[in-house]
Amino acid sequence: MEKEHYRWNIADTLDRNHVTSLYWSLALMATIGGFLFGYDTSNIGSALTFIPYKLSGLALGYLVAGASLGAALGALLAGPITDRFGRKALLLVDAAIYAVGALLSALTVDAGMLLVARTLVGLAVGADSAVATAYIAEYAPKDRRGKLAIIQQWMVTIGILAAYVVAIIVFRALPGHAASLDWRLILGLGAVPALVGLGLRVKMPESPRWLFEKGLDERLIETLALLGIHVDRQTIREARQKESQDEEKTPRPVISGGVRRAFVVVAVFMIFQQITGINVPFYYGPKILEPYFARPHMSLVGIAVSGIEATLVLAVVNVLATYIGFRNIDSFGRKSLARLGYGGMALFMILSAGAFAFLSGPARAWTVLVTLAGFIVFFAFGVGGTGWIIQGEYFPTAVRGRMAALAAVVDWIANFAITELFPVMHSHWGLPADMLVFAGLAVLAVIFVSVWMPETKGLSVEAIATLFEQQSHSSRTE
Repeated sequence: MEKEHYRWNIADTLDRNHVTSLYWSLALMATIGGFLFGYDTSNIGSALTFIPYKLSGLALGYLVAGASLGAALGALLAGPITDRFGRKALLLVDAAIYAVGALLSALTVDAGMLLVARTLVGLAVGADSAVATAYIAEYAPKDRRGKLAIIQQWMVTIGILAAYVVAIIVFRALPGHAASLDWRLILGLGAVPALVGLGLRVKMPESPRWLFEKGLDERLIETLALLGIHVDRQTIREARQKESQDEEKTPRPVISGGVRRAFVVVAVFMIFQQITGINVPFYYGPKILEPYFARPHMSLVGIAVSGIEATLVLAVVNVLATYIGFRNIDSFGRKSLARLGYGGMALFMILSAGAFAFLSGPARAWTVLVTLAGFIVFFAFGVGGTGWIIQGEYFPTAVRGRMAALAAVVDWIANFAITELFPVMHSHWGLPADMLVFAGLAVLAVIFVSVWMPETKGLSVEAIATLFEQQSHSSRTE
């Protein structure tokens, strides 16, 4: 079709453009929300013991996992907003809301105010997760799109690491103020990267594919020029005329069968990301590990720090292993790494369950730490970044914001569910049984990836949308 030919001319120019330092800078600016997500994932676990408010069981559960519900709402609202007003506008608002939520967390005077602050933080993180990788996918060349998009997951891991480092520094510097000042600093310092991100994002250009879709040609020409691409108004005008003509000849529903199929694959992948247990070491890691690494006669602060330090090892492994995924995602491909990742997660979760069940003393402590590190390695290089990449690249430009946002909603609801359910599982079954459940779910994820997930490395985002349309048509005619 001529429409695809003319759209392809502009898209092909983006897909074949040379990656400059500006591309990496834009990816870092877009994924600052990933850093904030990681920081928020871990800071609450470090601060929780010392928050002085009397909280009911429900309120305590919401304090830990409620940000995930706020994030689900934020992601849901983000979809129509970003498709109407642009990717950049929402990224700016997200950073501002997070900064407000973090500052309120530090200045809170009662439990209700703290819960409101946590909800604001969740709204911001959720909305940001809905649009960051979509923004990257819309300007990145196809042979570097995976590396640029996986920076989102890398920033998440760096945020997790930063939260533990901050907690250790604060508790060691002010050990006598854990219940008055330390926890406020740990939660409130998240405002610093949020405000830095807000300042940097002001300078970001809007997504070129979104500008083309909305007919904002002057801004499109300026944005393309920043990327080193020079297009005249006549070329854009002719492309848009041909698009209008072809839409009149062959109208296609906005939410087509291919879009629905792509959404199912992304949503199920993101559910498996969460329910295979990756957030358990980071939300609950300090509490799980502190009995094995605390020394006799330690103070309450010392015991807490020992658990945080053990979990810090896992956070460092997470950062380093994500770099392996960053190096290989565009060569080995999304499907191959995801399948290997889930398989390795299943193996190491079984080994960790065995360590908890059959070992004792220092042997148990160090074996558990090593096996959890192995579990995190396989998640980090094979699974964590892949989910963000396919969320951004699987959908057509016209609906990418909405569909990526809905996928993020699914991700956050699954995050909330496993975070809430894990304490119940732990109290009823015990940690070894919990880990065997996670291992079984990881095996199911391997099967899902093998059967349902197409390999999309090296394809343009337009070609990926066409691939899903073809698969949808084939499934209907069989």
